[in-house]
Amino acid sequence: MIHASGVEIMIHTALLRMLAGACLPALFLACDSGPTEPPAPVEIVPMEGLEGFEAQLDSLRVELKIPGLSAAIARDGAIVWSMGFGFADAEEQRPAMPTTPFHLASLTKPFAATIVMQLVEDGSVDLDDPVAEYGIDLEADGVVRVRHLLTHTSEGVPGSHYNYNGGRFAELDRVIYGATGRRFGELLVERILQPLQLGHTAPNPRHSAFYLTDLDRGAFIAEMAAGYELRGSEVYPMGQPTYFGAAAGLVASAEDMATFSLAIDEGLFLEPETWDSVFTPAHSNTGEALPYGFGWFIQDYEGAKLEWHYGYWDSNSSLIVRAPEKGMTFVVLANTNMLSRPYGLGLDNNVMRSDVARLFVEPFVIGDEPLPGGG
Repeated sequence: MIHASGVEIMIHTALLRMLAGACLPALFLACDSGPTEPPAPVEIVPMEGLEGFEAQLDSLRVELKIPGLSAAIARDGAIVWSMGFGFADAEEQRPAMPTTPFHLASLTKPFAATIVMQLVEDGSVDLDDPVAEYGIDLEADGVVRVRHLLTHTSEGVPGSHYNYNGGRFAELDRVIYGATGRRFGELLVERILQPLQLGHTAPNPRHSAFYLTDLDRGAFIAEMAAGYELRGSEVYPMGQPTYFGAAAGLVASAEDMATFSLAIDEGLFLEPETWDSVFTPAHSNTGEALPYGFGWFIQDYEGAKLEWHYGYWDSNSSLIVRAPEKGMTFVVLANTNMLSRPYGLGLDNNVMRSDVARLFVEPFVIGDEPLPGGG
């Protein structure tokens, strides 16, 4: 057992080797749910040598037993703060950095939605296309259309209600390929990752799609955060997922994720009216506003619009919160599932259940406190 900046890490290298590569897509896509009742708020205790926000975030990391965490804040066209906390790899004592690549899990979905909406703009895809036209056969009491996959409304009577389902969202891979004859990874690298020069972002390096990039696979893996899982009060190494597709599997750094959000603020990739539709809540067949747009959760909190998404797998978790009216974005990436596991974000659709989200939203979005680093 070692101590990783306040987090006890049980090192079992044989277990780690056994689990590496054993992560099946079905299991990966199933980790989008969580408990329905939030835990009691974590008490935030400032730590010596840090100040304010940074101290609170690192204290929260320790309370949640996360070995390594990276975070970034962007505002008004620039990244104004970024920092790593703890260890990206506790065995090697390698610090987490703002440029450390972490598995994003479901934070891949906003990228996939962007690609699909590009295809809608150029006429290759219609949101009302029946998914059966793309060879997709899903059980439902009616016609499942592309918009239903994008908005998690494909179950039961399509369009009748929202139910977060990563497996069904993943069927957008087949929509993209059916419309273009090209894989999601190809379009993602060509249309988003390379134009933004995201050097710490790539399809899962344990998947063949990684080779669509110009990055060195060995060097990229060596830079990535290792995966861990919490069992009781102890943290153990855990293998990383091998899946990549529209629903999950992208790997990125906190700074690169913030750069993607800044590109959205600048109106890149899609026309303004298309971005408006992406960030507009879907409506049910009866006109009820739902919590999800096209690849993003949409939420109003005390008069502020929040556009957000989370990622959740056994050995990693992630969170992005955009406050468009203030031109602000907060990104947090972790190498356990504890950014997501305690909070059930995809069930209750309320990002403010997250202690980490509250740490950003309440002082900086709702309040008027200055950003870290003087932003």
